[in-house]
Amino acid sequence: MFRTLGGGDLPRNDTNQTHPHPVTSMCDEGARLYAVALSTGRVARAEIEHAPCLLEFALLQPDPDDVNQLRAVPPSVALAQRLHPLEREIQDRRRVAVDLTDAFEPFLTISAQSPANTHAITVLEGLEQINAALDLATAECHTEMLTVQPGGGRSSFVLTEALERDAPLIDRGVSIRTLYQHTARHSQGILAYVDRISTGKVEVRTLEELIERLIVFDRTVAFIPASDDRRVALELRHPGLVAYLIKVFEQLWRRAVPLREEVTYTHKPDGISGVQRSIAQLLIEGHVDEAIARRLGMNVRTCRAHIAKLATALGSGSRAQLGFLIAESGILKETGRLAAPHADEA
Repeated sequence: MFRTLGGGDLPRNDTNQTHPHPVTSMCDEGARLYAVALSTGRVARAEIEHAPCLLEFALLQPDPDDVNQLRAVPPSVALAQRLHPLEREIQDRRRVAVDLTDAFEPFLTISAQSPANTHAITVLEGLEQINAALDLATAECHTEMLTVQPGGGRSSFVLTEALERDAPLIDRGVSIRTLYQHTARHSQGILAYVDRISTGKVEVRTLEELIERLIVFDRTVAFIPASDDRRVALELRHPGLVAYLIKVFEQLWRRAVPLREEVTYTHKPDGISGVQRSIAQLLIEGHVDEAIARRLGMNVRTCRAHIAKLATALGSGSRAQLGFLIAESGILKETGRLAAPHADEA
């Protein structure tokens, strides 16, 4: 924003189009000629052919005694000319901030005194609004943050954003507990991210299957997605709702495996692994391959490979028969769960 003030970023004549740049990033030739003009008092007009920015930014002006010469404008004068509009804009924005505060002050007083305006549930639409609410909650967090991050690996951009968000929390001594899925153990990006934040009170565990994304700050405010594309979220401040979500988190946390500990991959005598039992449960619930893969944080190809192994173990020749054989085999009853897979297998 500021770069467009005091002369602008882009030169305004055709000659300058060969090397457009802002006044804050003087080109080498322009800097050299301006220094020469300051030292000698003037420079020949013909010499600035390759540095038209000097005239564009009013760093040189015509010599009244010789039309072929240009005189240097003192840097203190040139600087004042650039700073004046910036200072004026800053003052204008400060006045707007004061006016906004004055305009909303009566309503803030009413809201603070009204128990009806506790905003137990707030709908956040759009990534900009969601991120703004998360940034505010992060800034106000002083004791604990709990997060559930389902899915596999994360992009470098997402992890960089997470690092920038979490670093101030760690510096303030906030404890952070994060749940990933077992598949995240194979993501070099996530492992590097965990190494970067491990200097603080940070604990990371993994599970085979998780609930949807969840973030809880200081046990007072929670954020959950409200749409499949995660472009709509709910900010929850109702004590009962937040307490319930914390209990769900704690149950998952007790079953999870610390990231630094090795996950034991075991198989039952029937040759069916824990992850295959999880897939079996989701299959009989009617989920398609893509939804199962998303729930378990794996790609679709890996998911289908597990389904093929499951079909072989049960002797199934078709997808329809597989569902019947899963129900008849009793493999889900052995686990004692309908929606909670083993934490020690993936």
